[in-house]
Amino acid sequence: MAPPPPTALRRATPADAAAIRDVTRAAYARWVPLIGREPLPMRADYAAAVLAHRFDLLVRGLAVLALIETDLRDDHLWIENIAVHPDHQRQGFGRRLLAHADALAREAGRSELRLLTNGAFASNIALYARSGYAVTAREPFLEGETVHMARRLA
Repeated sequence: MAPPPPTALRRATPADAAAIRDVTRAAYARWVPLIGREPLPMRADYAAAVLAHRFDLLVRGLAVLALIETDLRDDHLWIENIAVHPDHQRQGFGRRLLAHADALAREAGRSELRLLTNGAFASNIALYARSGYAVTAREPFLEGETVHMARRLA
């Protein structure tokens, strides 16, 4: 069997909004039974978001496998969303996208990255912790908890 074609990282365009939505909805679907509702990224308007934020896509051919949504702030790089399609999880794509975010922050002269996640998403929190993120705050949100995390670059 031939190996799969390589993945490439490319910047999203407005034409990618539907694929971004589809990958995000698929990636977050597993959390619906756990928290009893759709996580907020499943409900986002990606046609508007792709105009407001930077999206970088991991693609294989024309297929979008994973994505990261970032927003450059005055003193840090905000990670709004990371989503890896379930068919492509556990292949290092999340770590690759976090490393890409580090590079974006460095290029922009920012020494910190920040994100938040649902406190029920233990595997996501663990991935971020293994990638050097530390919990900076916890706050109630709806029926659960939001966990704020940050990473300082060396």
